[in-house]
Amino acid sequence: MAKVVAIKIATQKGVSPKPVESGECIENFGLKGDAHAGNGKRQISLLAQESIDKMAELGTEGLCTKKFVENITTRGIKLHLLEVGTRLKISNAEFEISQTGKECYKNCAILDHADLCALAIECAFAKVIKGGSIKNGDKIEILGTKSIEYPLNYE
Repeated sequence: MAKVVAIKIATQKGVSPKPVESGECIENFGLKGDAHAGNGKRQISLLAQESIDKMAELGTEGLCTKKFVENITTRGIKLHLLEVGTRLKISNAEFEISQTGKECYKNCAILDHADLCALAIECAFAKVIKGGSIKNGDKIEILGTKSIEYPLNYE
């Protein structure tokens, strides 16, 4: 079963996010109180615990492990295999995947030791389609895919 294992909110950009037990997702905005929320297509960032573990196994700290911290850490769902437009439900909130993967940070030490960083492929971003409360341990459901096109360029 796919589930939420952590929720993190950064009150300011450039400041490490703080783990919280629960969060309020605001429709077409993101997590309440998160400095990265807004009306763009990357309102929520997601990363699987399995991907975090994979990067840790490399034994190399890269810029991605220092700079990128997801809003929602998941377990049991392969985020990078979801198509853009796939809908997810967590508690009473609904999300739509708007991007998978991200451009890797330049001069990242992980790229020197691996062909490709897991973060570059395995993170995902989503828009909040229906607001609601989420908490650690919530089940993640895949609702289906909506046919929608987003540009492939990174923001």
